[in-house]
Amino acid sequence: MSTLDQSTVDAIVTGQHIDPFSVLGLHEAEGKLVLRAMRPEAHNVTVLDAKTGKKIVALEPVHDGLFEAVIPRRKKRFDYRLQMTRDADTWIERDAYSFGAVMGEMDEYLLGEGTHGMLWKALGAHVMDHDKATGVHFAVWAPNAKRVSVVGDFNGWDGRRHVMRRRGATGVHEIFLPDLGDGTTYKYEVLDANGTVLPLKADPVGFGAELPPRTASVVRDLAGYNWSDAGWMTKRGAYHKIDTPISIYEVHLESWKRVPEDGGRSLTYRELAADLVPYAKYMGFTHIELTPVSEYPFGGSWGYQPVGLFAPTSRFGTPEDFRAFVEACHEAEIGLIIDWVPGHFPTDTHGLGAFDGTALYEHADPKEGYHPDWNTLVYNYGRTEVLNFLIANARFWFEEYHIDGLRVDAVASMLYRDYSRKEGEWVPNEHGGRENLEAIAFLQRMNEAVYAADDSIMTAAEESTAFPGVSAPTSSGGLGFGFKWNMGWMNDTLRYMGEDPINRKYHHDKMTFGLHYAFSENFILPLSHDEVVHGKGSLLTRMPGDDWQRFANLRAYFGFMWGHPGKKLLFMGCEFAQVDEWNNESSLDWHLMDQTPHAGMQHLVRDLNKTYAATPALYERDCKPEGFRWIDGGNAADSVFSWTRQGYDGTPPVLVVTNMTPVAREGYRIGVPASGHWAEILNTDAAIYGGSNTGNPNGADSQDTSEHGCPYSIEIIVPPLATVYFKLNNA
Repeated sequence: MSTLDQSTVDAIVTGQHIDPFSVLGLHEAEGKLVLRAMRPEAHNVTVLDAKTGKKIVALEPVHDGLFEAVIPRRKKRFDYRLQMTRDADTWIERDAYSFGAVMGEMDEYLLGEGTHGMLWKALGAHVMDHDKATGVHFAVWAPNAKRVSVVGDFNGWDGRRHVMRRRGATGVHEIFLPDLGDGTTYKYEVLDANGTVLPLKADPVGFGAELPPRTASVVRDLAGYNWSDAGWMTKRGAYHKIDTPISIYEVHLESWKRVPEDGGRSLTYRELAADLVPYAKYMGFTHIELTPVSEYPFGGSWGYQPVGLFAPTSRFGTPEDFRAFVEACHEAEIGLIIDWVPGHFPTDTHGLGAFDGTALYEHADPKEGYHPDWNTLVYNYGRTEVLNFLIANARFWFEEYHIDGLRVDAVASMLYRDYSRKEGEWVPNEHGGRENLEAIAFLQRMNEAVYAADDSIMTAAEESTAFPGVSAPTSSGGLGFGFKWNMGWMNDTLRYMGEDPINRKYHHDKMTFGLHYAFSENFILPLSHDEVVHGKGSLLTRMPGDDWQRFANLRAYFGFMWGHPGKKLLFMGCEFAQVDEWNNESSLDWHLMDQTPHAGMQHLVRDLNKTYAATPALYERDCKPEGFRWIDGGNAADSVFSWTRQGYDGTPPVLVVTNMTPVAREGYRIGVPASGHWAEILNTDAAIYGGSNTGNPNGADSQDTSEHGCPYSIEIIVPPLATVYFKLNNA
């Protein structure tokens, strides 16, 4: 007869018991040792002595998979194994309920306080040694759950088998399962407060995931990787300062290049290391930026609806493979930036939504917790544990994967409570305003945390409004980002470029307005994936005119962009003038490189990057008004723009002249700030780029004739639909 009362037996066998560690395993009862095991997959269970392998006692079935027996002739706890049989099968296992807790008091304290800077070290699934056994420690936050079980192939996905231990007031559940290791597939079975079984959940802090469309988490051992990028890590901070050249190649890994000989599959992380990284280096980009690599279920979201924030997507390989890709970037002295999405998450049932039966990560009120634009859920930034989860995730990518920067997606949607909402569909803040004070505080804390941990990294915000101080220090009330995407510049200039040249004189201000605020933030000029999707067409097809004019327009625009204050970002395919709109399900059209205009465009972008990096006047004061001076920004009639860029004292200035009409301007006099020879160092109309080869190969000597408010001037030919750079050369 069992020593348990019937209610306890019923709770154990139905998986409803809230503290199975108090029942299962080895326990003292009335001066005797009693061992109980919940093994519904077995017909018989026998206890073996771990040292000798000899049988100690056969457990008796109590009810529906629950076995129990008094241990004869033993008064003290001992090391044992369970031998199970089912029909002709026999196997031996260690008992998960024979192990003590793993999580320590300090982890509990920091988790309870919401200040665990390395949250991923405590939660998630960790391969480890514990109580003289090797296995996996599982820990998950689910404070309102009646119980949580870890399930997988190892227990037949039976939630009654491995119910986890609740760790006090932290809301964390944990269990150590011996003899599991890297590659184990698992999920969490959660019972809400009413005892209702929820859809199986992936691990919020899981380090790996199954290949979509499968949705389970996968144990990945992150320890022991032998990094070889110490040289880069010690100097990378110099690549992220506002007075250094930063030119970013934005890449969607799944569609950058595919393998037609193998069913059109995407490249793996290691193949990308061997192909993408050398290409970006050849093109002169200083950084690669990846659309989100955190695991995401729907490929059509491009990663912007992630479920596994701590897991690099398995689409291209393992975490170790991703680390190899990062190392390849660093070996080539290329920084790696990843897009990060802390603004919302999808409603997929295996994800974070209603994780323990309550609005745990999200707001309960859909006016705060539901995003109408993307049919997603919004994080509750006012909850301490959610802040801890997100801030720790930001640190995780820097610590565990040596990435160099985070570009935070959709910041504007986080900053304003009424973002994309109609009157009555949003909740004002405590002061009655529209600003999301909790999200603002989160972004400030996140930036403070990652820069405090390592100030050699960079963060950038995709922020489309005039919210002040995005890249200002938090000490002065700013958000603390290193850089901000200049969405206004992008929108205005692309609208201008879409105009027929005959009409551009009426829209001249769209090219000049950005200089009114160009130094209010540390700006990156982005021509991103968002500009070549959703029916917008490619950059090339957005240019007016015949084929020659379209290419010339785009070349002139790139020249304008690289000469304009601000760091640079270009989406993949734009560098060789992809014709078709970007399709995330197919490769870029690399065959276009066999055609002269496309090869010429690629050559131009490469030379723009090389010229930019080699010319301090084009980057040293990118974020300072002292680095820019209009020569003539008001020549709307001719659609000609001219300005100088200036680096630190003693750096030769650069003159930039852009002609946005198909008419060459001969004998064009332009003021210059200094006397001497002005050498033409780049001309987007050069024949090698596919242009008409109109220009000033011999440069121009200044004359003592004032023009445009300058004491000197030069007389040049301004090519049609082109941008030309001149550098003062008095050597």
